[in-house]
Amino acid sequence: MNVAHRLLSIGEFARRSRLSPRALRLYDSQGILTPAEVDDDTGYRRYRETQLETARLIVLLRRLDMPLARVAEVLAVSGEQAAGLVGQFWDEVERRASSQRALAGYVQARLSGERGSLGLPDPRRRHVAAQTFLSEKRHVTIGELARVTEDVATRLMTTARRRAVPAGHLVLLAEGEVSEDSDGPVEFCLPVDAPAAQRAGLTVRVEPAHAEWFLRLTRAQTEYPQVLTAYDALFRWAAERGDRWIGPPREVYLGFYPDAAPDEEICDVSLPITGEADARQT
Repeated sequence: MNVAHRLLSIGEFARRSRLSPRALRLYDSQGILTPAEVDDDTGYRRYRETQLETARLIVLLRRLDMPLARVAEVLAVSGEQAAGLVGQFWDEVERRASSQRALAGYVQARLSGERGSLGLPDPRRRHVAAQTFLSEKRHVTIGELARVTEDVATRLMTTARRRAVPAGHLVLLAEGEVSEDSDGPVEFCLPVDAPAAQRAGLTVRVEPAHAEWFLRLTRAQTEYPQVLTAYDALFRWAAERGDRWIGPPREVYLGFYPDAAPDEEICDVSLPITGEADARQT
């Protein structure tokens, strides 16, 4: 029989691919590795021998801890495009590992009381004038944050542009923890010119003037989970000085830097606090 048409039982296919029947059923349910034939009466699965190559590729990709959704993306293309997706994934893994290494160092320094080894400068204080925000609140996990941020930011900026309302750069208010397990919420805020927004009939909210502690971060320092060190440092700094925080911590972007270098400053992480209204602008 032609190899392209030869069918293997699920047991033989599992043995030759080194995948368990349980894994094969999972990959079938995810649409990653679908049997060539399924018996309507018994539900018995058969695979083509040529599918062994795909199965072995899945094994290799999963050894990289690649999520099934990303595996499906690789299998949907071929050649250099597939290789590029694997390279992109591994670049993300290495950035995350570097970020986790920095976070681990911060935690070690904090636990041992080595303040000088925390890897961050002392926070600075400034006064922030009242701002008018065009905003949208969303519940997102860390895995969804980048995609949702791009989507919401584009929508807010498009709304402001179509109404001829001058706007600033995006501010993310973390009203709750954003992680693999927690979904915030996050309020995405676009500062806009108040009179122009009123004339345009936009629904906005006004945030009162306040003082805040802030840290200016590079692109590398904003990578998750390393960015958590900045949040923790601000809370600890404020507590040590008896300051009470009066609003959610936030990321204040300095511009739009899709191709920023790792050491380029792109963002302030800040914590609104009670304090003097005339705190010096920095």
